[in-house]
Amino acid sequence: MDKSVGVAPPVRSILDAAGARGGGTGPIDVDARPLPASLSGAARTGLTPVIAEIKPTSPTADYDRSVDPAGAARRMERAGAAGISVLTEPTHFGGSTEALESVRDAVSVPVLRKDFLLEPAHLDHVAADLVLLIARFLEDLSEMVTAARDRGMEPLIEVHTRSEVEAALAADAEVIGVNNRDLARLDVDLSRFPAVAEAVPDEITCIAESGIETPAHARRMREAGADGLLIGSAIMDGDVGENTERFVHA
Repeated sequence: MDKSVGVAPPVRSILDAAGARGGGTGPIDVDARPLPASLSGAARTGLTPVIAEIKPTSPTADYDRSVDPAGAARRMERAGAAGISVLTEPTHFGGSTEALESVRDAVSVPVLRKDFLLEPAHLDHVAADLVLLIARFLEDLSEMVTAARDRGMEPLIEVHTRSEVEAALAADAEVIGVNNRDLARLDVDLSRFPAVAEAVPDEITCIAESGIETPAHARRMREAGADGLLIGSAIMDGDVGENTERFVHA
């Protein structure tokens, strides 16, 4: 079954490019930093648990910005980010595995690799603490979850529907991200998170993704049960340190 059927043309293009990429040279071994502990630690100190994202551009962004990844990540961490997400997709998002490597060397918080990873060999390009696995686009989600954990990395399983939550739980998910953006049409609906997150058990770390543009949005996601917020464009479009601090103190 073609998992890209019905998705927007830009997403199909991304998936085609991802499928054409080769794997790494062999299984990597990572001593990962735990994201759930970092998020809960931030919350205990009264901060909003933010995963700040280094995203030079995207098909849905109205900016195109090059930054020094390590320098940007250090500013985000100083501003209170509980984690850093790094785009490594090169063609459509301007990311790279080199950027992630430099970020992970520069900060002490967990670092998420955000990419379109379709097969186990794709996990071997670079060491990360977590890797994004998009349930909709994976033929065998359980295989990818096992492959990530075999390498020491925690999978953050991205979902958009309650049925995908069920698939994630069946694959032994411990961290689930609910995407407010519909990858079929690329539109954002902030009511998606509360509707889908209701199906996520309390013991699972639940992340709100996409469309969080203001501190009011951040508070809305937290009130709906988000343990953490993945924020990219609203942080990258301007001073990354100041923008991170604005959300951390939402």
